[in-house]
Formats: sequence, C-alpha cells, structure tokens
Amino acid sequence: MCYANELFTQVSGDKEERREGRKGRKPGRKSSKIDMKAKLERSRQSARECRARKKIRYQYLDELVADREKAVLQLRKELEMYTQWARALDEGHIPEAALKMVEEEKRKERERLADRDVNRQ
Repeated sequence: MCYANELFTQVSGDKEERREGRKGRKPGRKSSKIDMKAKLERSRQSARECRARKKIRYQYLDELVADREKAVLQLRKELEMYTQWARALDEGHIPEAALKMVEEEKRKERERLADRDVNRQ
C-alpha cells in the first residue's frame, strides 16, 4: 500500500470501504424536477427550431435547383435554335431570326457608342 492510502486509512478507516464501491454522480447540487422539466422543454424547443431551420434550408435548396433547371432548359432551347441556324446556313439559307439578332446587336452597339460619346462631352 502506498503512503497516501495508509494516511487515508488512518484518518477515515470506515469511509474507505464505502468509497471503493461508490459509483455514479459526484456530490453536489441535486437537480430538481422543475429544473429537469425546464431543461427538457428547452431541449424540445431547440429541436423544434432546428427542424424549422432545416425545413427552410431545404426549401431554399429546392428553389435553387428549380432555378438551375429552368436555366438549363433555357440553354438547351437556345442551343437547339443555334443548331437549327447552323444547319440552315450549311444549306445556304440565312435564318430570319439570325438576321434580326444581328440587326439588334448592331443597334445596341450604335447606342452604346453614342452614349459613350455623349458622356465624353
């Protein structure tokens, strides 16, 4: 037996036997049922808030997915249009929509240059 155990045995001989078999909670303030109920209610409230945040997050992600799917569909539609234009050009035809788009781009470029010239003066 080490010195500390001998000292403990000498000071409190009968308490040592109880301490060896002792397990569980340490001594201190015992929580009352009211405290436990309050703790349980806080835990439940926290869980409700967590579920609400999770629901909002999933709604946000669903909206993001829907927006991306719309964008993909729009891009596929545009790709199909350009593919048709390329086929028409290969066959020697100039698509009417392509001409309109070129004219619109020219008009926008002229407006941009005019605005730039006005801003310089």
